[in-house]
Formats: sequence, structure tokens, C-alpha cells
Amino acid sequence: MKTSSKSLEQKIESAVESLVREHLAALEATATDAVRAGFRRAAASGGKRGRTAIPRRRRQGRRRTREEIVALEERLYEAICAHPGETMAVIAEAVGASARELNRPATVLRRTGRVRSVGQRQYTRYFPMGE
Repeated sequence: MKTSSKSLEQKIESAVESLVREHLAALEATATDAVRAGFRRAAASGGKRGRTAIPRRRRQGRRRTREEIVALEERLYEAICAHPGETMAVIAEAVGASARELNRPATVLRRTGRVRSVGQRQYTRYFPMGE
């Protein structure tokens, strides 16, 4: 009885090993095909790394003169004095310009100490410091 159980165990063991070898061979073939397909796609795209270049945006319009920025600074300062503690979105409506257009004048006002800001990003609030 022992010899028949050993031979049965050997048959099962060899069958399992055979199945594992077949499975590994199938996996290797699939991986090889995937790598070859990837190289074919890379060669067909002209060597690009899978990303397309994002074109840079060109500035629309012209640069503002120093006089225009100073005038905008004064209008912004007056709006901040009229609406202390408001966000740039509210102040921009009062000035009649976009918040983006007021970025540089607001920076100059902060650096010169005429205005202080509290908060971050769209939650920044502006306060006059007085003169």
C-alpha cells in the first residue's frame, strides 16, 4: 500500500510541476508580447515619451506702463480703505478690474506697508495700514 501511495504522490507532484511550468511559460510569453508592443508603439510615435508638449500661452495685449500701475495701486488702495477685510474678488469689483490684474498693484501696496493681508489664496483679506 505504501508503494502505491508514493507513486500516486509522485504522479500528483509531477502533474503540479508540469502545470506550474506551463503557467510560467504562458506568463512569460504574455509579458514578452506586451513589452514588444510597447516598443512598437514608442517607435511609431517617433520617440516621444508618451506626453505631448503643452504650448505656452502668449500674453494678450501689451505691458502696462509704470504710470498705469501706480494709478491702479491708488484705486486699489481706495477700494481697500472703503472695504476693509474683504477678499480680492469683492475689491476687484469695486475697482473695476479683474483680481488677476490687481495682483501686481496689491503686491506693491503690501511691500510698501500701505496694506496688510491675512489668509491664503482666495481667502486672503486685505486691510489698510493708514498713512
